Amino acid sequence: MKDKNFYNKVTELLKKVDKPARYCGGEFNTPVIKENAELNFLMCFPDVYEVALSNLGIKILYHMLNALDFCACESCFTPWEDMGNLLRESGLPLFSSETRTPINEFDIIGFSMQYELSYTNVLYMLELGRIPLDKKDRKESDPLIIAGGPCMINPMPLVDFVDLFSIGDGEDTVTEIAKLYRDIKKAGGSKSDFLKAAINIEGVYVPSLNEGKARRAIVKDLDKAFYPTKIKIPNMEAVHNRAVLEIFRGCTRGCRFCQAGMIYRPVRERSVDTLVKTAEELIYNNGYDEISFSSLSTCDYPHLRELLAKIKPITDKAKVSISLPSTRVDSFEAEYTEGLRKSSITFAPEAGTQRLRNVINKNVTEEDIFRSCTYAFKKGYSTVKLYFMIGLPTETQEDIAGIPAICERIKKLYREHAVAKKQLSLGVSTSTFVPKPFTPFQWERQISLEEIRQKQDYLRDALKKIKVKYSWHDGKSSRIEAALARGGKELSPVLKSAYKKGCTFDSWSEKFSYDKWIEAFEENGISPERYTDGFGTDEELSWEVIDAGVTRKFLLGERDKAYKEVTTPDCRQKCHNCGIVALTGTACKNLCAAKLTDK
Repeated sequence: MKDKNFYNKVTELLKKVDKPARYCGGEFNTPVIKENAELNFLMCFPDVYEVALSNLGIKILYHMLNALDFCACESCFTPWEDMGNLLRESGLPLFSSETRTPINEFDIIGFSMQYELSYTNVLYMLELGRIPLDKKDRKESDPLIIAGGPCMINPMPLVDFVDLFSIGDGEDTVTEIAKLYRDIKKAGGSKSDFLKAAINIEGVYVPSLNEGKARRAIVKDLDKAFYPTKIKIPNMEAVHNRAVLEIFRGCTRGCRFCQAGMIYRPVRERSVDTLVKTAEELIYNNGYDEISFSSLSTCDYPHLRELLAKIKPITDKAKVSISLPSTRVDSFEAEYTEGLRKSSITFAPEAGTQRLRNVINKNVTEEDIFRSCTYAFKKGYSTVKLYFMIGLPTETQEDIAGIPAICERIKKLYREHAVAKKQLSLGVSTSTFVPKPFTPFQWERQISLEEIRQKQDYLRDALKKIKVKYSWHDGKSSRIEAALARGGKELSPVLKSAYKKGCTFDSWSEKFSYDKWIEAFEENGISPERYTDGFGTDEELSWEVIDAGVTRKFLLGERDKAYKEVTTPDCRQKCHNCGIVALTGTACKNLCAAKLTDK
């Protein structure tokens, strides 16, 4: 406890908020925070506590930093409105969870950016912490602000507010950042000295200092990478309240809309022995009743059957269930084995026709969909959730009509093959396609609000007729997401204007205000359509200050194949020269999963 008086004032505030468990700290498995550490690091997630403590990335970095002998790492998450208002009224600054230290007293504040609609929450947290929003207005005594996470593959919209960006896998980069800052601080150097030296760290981008492109950092050996097995247990129900076992990172499928599948290349696996040992420790140390295998496509882990065979006796003894998310319909039978929880299955066909699935390189057929559903129904499943996208490049009305047609066939298969004595619960969810940087569709237009409404209205009526539940994502928030995803540094003033108008928690539907965002764009003389109407393939793109590994030539080639409705096979079958070898300096065969047989 650094300041007993401040600590007690915060305690009084906790009596007045709706969910004090978000702020009180003291979670089971919280590491001992070192006193008088050489480096005081604050790990921030720009969303509420129960969302933040569900994120694997922030768990890895938080516990990794605390494992360094010179570093004390604490955490802070975006306070809900009630706490934010109380902080302002009381004149108290935002504080860390563990020791209730004002956030402006830390050496470094790191933000984990997982989705674009959390950008204004960064400004909200800085202001509550009494830290100037614009980095040009900060003093030497103010914390250094860094940002990482998948969204920072395009860091440009945040360049006015962030001193340093961590691009790509964070384990090695953040460790090197911490060590360098400690060394320069001990030598009496300034923040400017640190930034000039930091550009030599793989994965670091410092606006105005980097010469050439900043290379994405890649952890080459996940078996040697830090992975916490003793993690903080939330004080309240989290969004995902379970142990998480990351089995591999990356994806070889090559879906053309998927940013993660491009920017997490190459595939890197953890060995079965490592995963079994990690699973044992996760179960023993944390008390969860469920363990989830995490990856972009769990069924593509080549040793999945062996892994399940070795972990299941451990989970059975501990009465812990196993869940396998990220299910592909073309591998369902290979992925699921007897004895796993039979609750619901979720598939993502993405498009309603084979033509459009070829365009997006989904490489899933209707036969795959129906065979997997039939298999599941014979195994006792009675709840099916299907995810589709609307507004994909080249989409036609026939493609949209294919969605209810698939649902009708699934209902028929359930009547023919179900063993469960329950009525089928079939649900469809659609999101609007958002073109993202470093994908073959990064140049594409996003459909208009009117087009979004027309497609959603059609599906709502068509699915209602066949008694299928339908949910959809708001098209307006998708439009702003697209602008932020593909924007340049000119969007920093827009973000600031939107925040000043009250835009926070934009990923929460009840908080999002499209009108305020449009006003913010207009105030700065910028139209959102500049980013949603698409780009010419000869244009220089703002995010190309980053070397993500995949080359422009490869992405353009995939785009061309999309318009020809030509698919690209799985990378494990043939190398397609995406460019990742040049970034890693290591042959793909030593980094990518290469076996399809061990299933």
